[in-house]
Amino acid sequence: MTTPVTAHPVFRTAALLDHRLGDPDDDGRLFSYARCGSLDDREEFPVEICRELDFLGLPASYVPVAYGGSLGGYEQVLQQMRAIARRDLTVAVAHGKTFLGAVSVWVGGSREQAEALARPVLDGAVVSWGLTERDHGSDLLAGEVVARPDTGGGYSVSGEKWLINNANRGRFVCVLARTGERDGDGSAPGGARDFSLLLIDKARLDPAVCRPLPAVRLHGIRGADISGVTFAGAPVPGAALVGEEGAGAEIVLKSLQLTRILCASLSLGAADNALDLATGYALERQAYGSTLIDLPQTRRMLAQSYADVLLAEAVTLVSGRSIHALTGELATVSAITKFFVPTLVDQVIGRLGTVLGARSLLVGPTFRHGRFQKVQRDHRIVGIFDGNTLVNLHSLVNHFPLLARQWKKGTVDAQGLAAATDLAAELPEFDRDRLSLLPRTGSSLVQALAAGTRELSALAARGEAPVSLARRAEAVGAAAEGLAARLAAHRPTAVDVPAAAFRLAERYADCYAASAAVHLWLRNRETQADRSGLWADGLWLEAVLARLLARLGPGRPDPADDVLERLVPFLAEQHGSGALPSLLHYPLMKGSA
Repeated sequence: MTTPVTAHPVFRTAALLDHRLGDPDDDGRLFSYARCGSLDDREEFPVEICRELDFLGLPASYVPVAYGGSLGGYEQVLQQMRAIARRDLTVAVAHGKTFLGAVSVWVGGSREQAEALARPVLDGAVVSWGLTERDHGSDLLAGEVVARPDTGGGYSVSGEKWLINNANRGRFVCVLARTGERDGDGSAPGGARDFSLLLIDKARLDPAVCRPLPAVRLHGIRGADISGVTFAGAPVPGAALVGEEGAGAEIVLKSLQLTRILCASLSLGAADNALDLATGYALERQAYGSTLIDLPQTRRMLAQSYADVLLAEAVTLVSGRSIHALTGELATVSAITKFFVPTLVDQVIGRLGTVLGARSLLVGPTFRHGRFQKVQRDHRIVGIFDGNTLVNLHSLVNHFPLLARQWKKGTVDAQGLAAATDLAAELPEFDRDRLSLLPRTGSSLVQALAAGTRELSALAARGEAPVSLARRAEAVGAAAEGLAARLAAHRPTAVDVPAAAFRLAERYADCYAASAAVHLWLRNRETQADRSGLWADGLWLEAVLARLLARLGPGRPDPADDVLERLVPFLAEQHGSGALPSLLHYPLMKGSA
């Protein structure tokens, strides 16, 4: 089978996977919409589909090249997971969890430990990530699972981890456990250095000391194995320790910088699915004597949704490349991406539900195998796991002093910024040693927003870009002015963070998104213009800037009807040609979403 021709080489692996899986509209295919809908109705785990993905070699994408896998660039696995999530979020969450479970070893483990884990993962072994507990949720440092030293140089692990993806099905579970003593009388939680990570092979434990908990019933991703595990003095060898004792919290936080960005692929896949359904319905449905897509309000909602999906894609592309190019800034990049993309896609799905009307709620074969109501339910989980929306915004708030100082100084890693935004640029190898809990240089993207708007203005002055595009970019820059000063004026508090601080964090994320879009267009406009009219006159960029202006300047809405209207033919063309609703040419299986 030949590799589908795409506009960006990193899409080729994902496009080939999509073609090998076959047309999801073909009910006879294993990974079809019909089968996924039926599994969801029965709340049944997609065992056969996950085995098919194993057979096609997807587990190799979860293992770095250095340890025998095919994970050389994080762009690749991001696009592969997007392709799977477009078909079914349950499958993406169920299968992709192995990467999340193993990533702490890639980030903090020894080479010997990483190679030892890589072998079973390549053979299809499932790895889960045991972070959360029933009574503590996102407060990982309140965890009560303990790992006490035993006489043989290992640990005795006791306690319960709960709401863990693949806790029952996983052979391995990477557990964050307390290895230090609680303060005082034992009631205080202690500090971050009291926690360590243990990679536990459940196959080596007696069932009497490692008991699975029943899977919980879910509103979305009904077939996923979201359950738990209880340890009762489980003996774990010293070799299971990932990194140094007491480094568990640091390794988890660094690992989350990767997984939070990769979560954006789940949101993009959900958006692809929902936008395809709504566009197809609007093109086919007759209402009030017209095709639905010809009605002004329908066209506007579709155009708004398309613009938002393109913006989410732009942010995800740049953030994914930043894993390699701006590694030291990932504390900021990951928090922004994990907040911005799932939140935006939730809004897109809600808006598209209005386009579909009653059909957005139908289950079973009545309308497209209940795909829309399923994706609407399933996607809600994306904003919750790996740190929910408030956790990620709070992370930005905690970094306000640093971010404000670097923004005022105008610090920019020019080489890293160029690599992150130029899709033709060769990315450096990912270096885990460059991960940092503090974004000491702030965000190069945010700090380069002003320079990007000036470059657009200069292009417009020379007649190389539309004046309207430059004006909207200048308006975004003006809306961002003063934000750095407001960040600097905020006084951090440990617990009682005012609502205004979260709003500032949201605006900071908007500035990141605007700059990502601006620099992505500037660095790729010449190579992409011949491929798509979306790029030729900055149409997609002008549309997403108009959308961002409505967020950055509430009360001063941008009259964006003109530019949004121009998007609709491109949306219809991509849908009709069987391509992904994307900034880049990405052919799908004929009949796929």
